[in-house]
Amino acid sequence: MNPNKEQEDLEAVTGLVCQEADLTDGQMKVVSVADQKVLLVRTEGQYSAVGSQCSHYNAPLVKGALVGNRVRCPFHGACFNIKTGDIEEYPGLDSLPCHKVTVQDGKVYVSVKKNTLKQSKRVKEMCSVNPDIKHTILLIGGGPAALVCAETLRQNCYQGRIVMALNENSSSIVLRSNEFFQQYGIEVRTEQEAVSVNTQDKAVKMKDGSLLRYDQLLISTGCRARPLSCPGSDLTGVKLLQRYEDAKDIHAACLGRKAVVVGASFIGMEVAAYLAKKASSVAIVGTTKYPYERSLGSQIGHMTMQMLEEHNVKFYMNDAVAEIRGENGLVKEVMLKSGTVLEADVVITGIGVIPNSDFLAGSEVEIDSRKAVVVDKFMRTNVADVFSAGDITSFPLTIRGDQRVNVGHWQMSQAQGRVAALNILNIPTKIESVPFFWTVLLGKSIRYTGYGEGYTEIVFKGKVEERKFLAFYIKDDAVVAAASLMFDPAVARLAELMAAGQRFTKAQTQAEDLSWLQM
Repeated sequence: MNPNKEQEDLEAVTGLVCQEADLTDGQMKVVSVADQKVLLVRTEGQYSAVGSQCSHYNAPLVKGALVGNRVRCPFHGACFNIKTGDIEEYPGLDSLPCHKVTVQDGKVYVSVKKNTLKQSKRVKEMCSVNPDIKHTILLIGGGPAALVCAETLRQNCYQGRIVMALNENSSSIVLRSNEFFQQYGIEVRTEQEAVSVNTQDKAVKMKDGSLLRYDQLLISTGCRARPLSCPGSDLTGVKLLQRYEDAKDIHAACLGRKAVVVGASFIGMEVAAYLAKKASSVAIVGTTKYPYERSLGSQIGHMTMQMLEEHNVKFYMNDAVAEIRGENGLVKEVMLKSGTVLEADVVITGIGVIPNSDFLAGSEVEIDSRKAVVVDKFMRTNVADVFSAGDITSFPLTIRGDQRVNVGHWQMSQAQGRVAALNILNIPTKIESVPFFWTVLLGKSIRYTGYGEGYTEIVFKGKVEERKFLAFYIKDDAVVAAASLMFDPAVARLAELMAAGQRFTKAQTQAEDLSWLQM
């Protein structure tokens, strides 16, 4: 007998999980080996086995969408390769454990290594820094794009210096611990704000006067919340939601107090829903007739409005803030353009974002009219050795014929961070991700995929008023996006099919038969 095999057998627990004929191609099943839940998958006659829970928020992957060799999480859209367990689309950072499958005499066995028995996720293998290598990659920003970029560099055997300079303190990078950064030689410089870039000298000047030199640079400074510009917007009690600390501050400030939320899109609606049971009263001010009117359409907007009204949130739509009035420097009331006056102790603003690109003024890096950094499909700017990723970018979106877009989602930031890293290492890789995001209101999740800007009509399956639906957004007879509530895994499946290059017509969405979605 092979001594290596004997050793392997000692280190693993093997269980008989099913008969070979139990699953057909494209089927998934959760099985147990020594109390460890494992996702068993059959594709092209072959069995494979990986961890059963998404590494992002532990969602059950068996309820997700399996297309080809990858499974997409039904909740937030992360994708995993079923042969390797590697994460291939975000959000989340970690891969799944991968288990050995053997088929003998029509029986399927899964072997789980004893040292991974309690693991539901794994960190992909990374190299360490080599102090003799003087090459430096500088990442400006500490968000998801920069983090995934740093990890991808180390996963692909880059052993030079990685310096991550961010404006905030390190507690704002809540995704990885300080020990993690030390272990993989990622130098994190906190409270370092970039004020200018000299692409000729390859140096970034910081607010404290210091210079950070680079061989290659990633700009991933993200966006900041757009402040109100009306009289009284500087009063104490006017809040912007930007980082984790702001969320804690808003929570504390609103307990048992009167809250007014300005803006009826994703941030504003989530804040209002969250505060519904905590504040003594919640009012929302929006400029359109319904919330989300431009993005999700009036029917879904109307439904979300009713959901929040049932929890005593008051809406003031087709209106805007004219002035915030105070007493002793504290917010007292909000005067609307219609003349309505709302009592308020706290005002929270959710009216969009501004890219943090001011420090690039005077540099050669191209910026568009909305202040976003212009990149190509390889996340390269117009300047050699300068790359950009995340919310700050304007990039060509594959599913919309390379139309330039700006997408502010976790998933896209992480995907761009990975693509930037590979191209920094001269491994040519294009950004071809399909946008996927979700919003949670009162425990209900609306999921969305694609890019719906400019859609001309919506085809619904299910009933919006019953709060169970799938909506297809149509432009020029083609499906450009979809949204759903209580209709999983439809949006995840559509995202996977779109990612695989499939396109769908309005006629397909109108048909009774949705077998193309495998629903």
